[in-house]
Amino acid sequence: MTTIAFIGLGNMGNPMAANLVKAGHQVQGYDLVTDNLTTAKENGVTIMANAAAAVKGADVVVTMLPAGKHVISVYGDVVAKAAKGTLFIDSSTIDVDSARKAHAIAAEHGMLSIDAPVSGGTAGAAAGSLTFMAGGSDKAFARAEPILEPMAGRVVHCGGDGAGQAAKICNNMILGISMIGVSEAFVLAEKLGLSHQALFDVASTSSGQCWSITSYCPVPGPVPASPANKEYKPGFAAALMLKDLRLAQEAAASAGAVTPMGAEAAQLYALFNARGHGGDDFSGIINFLRGDKG
Repeated sequence: MTTIAFIGLGNMGNPMAANLVKAGHQVQGYDLVTDNLTTAKENGVTIMANAAAAVKGADVVVTMLPAGKHVISVYGDVVAKAAKGTLFIDSSTIDVDSARKAHAIAAEHGMLSIDAPVSGGTAGAAAGSLTFMAGGSDKAFARAEPILEPMAGRVVHCGGDGAGQAAKICNNMILGISMIGVSEAFVLAEKLGLSHQALFDVASTSSGQCWSITSYCPVPGPVPASPANKEYKPGFAAALMLKDLRLAQEAAASAGAVTPMGAEAAQLYALFNARGHGGDDFSGIINFLRGDKG
């Protein structure tokens, strides 16, 4: 049994922490939202008064927070209070520069650390089937992997500090672009009198095949588990897709990379969010592309 501090018990953090409890670990949790703490307690997490209290006596600290500034703030608050040799795992999706800064804070205090953002959404978090994209030293990854496994379907060591975040934003830029392309194709098919099922049957088994069709089809019917069959309830919210696309654009600007389709995807999701659909699943962008009112 490992004692794990888990800071950030929201929609993703709570089921992740619950899976660590199920794996036999002692989990000490903290979140700013009272309802999140109530849920975590029901899941077997020991609730602590604050983040500093959560890391006391912990062998591992896991953070799942909204943005880089929150990760840096928490690291600045708790790293010095943790025992020497504590492993820090940040599973937030943040900018690469902040991820590297968090690694530096941990290293200054003699701690091992990895950045390990996830793919798989709330369903994957609940099922323990997330993909973790890890960045950090070989030594840190070797310690982190058995901690991640109860929450994971797959754990990939992507490289050094910040490599996990780099992999995450590149992957989600592909996803955002592909979902727009798939949605445009279905909108065109509708205009041409082609049924959803006919296009799915062709594209899902030929050169247009991609995850956005086969696993997350943006129209009701062909993939029964997709959010399109549940009035586009997330899933993966459009606001989160916009966040990731903007992180990709920040990284592209910093690295001098040219990503015109990523930039266009970010603009389209910004418009979709601005119309009040940030809480819809990101596949709901098909309704925006149709010009649907509301």
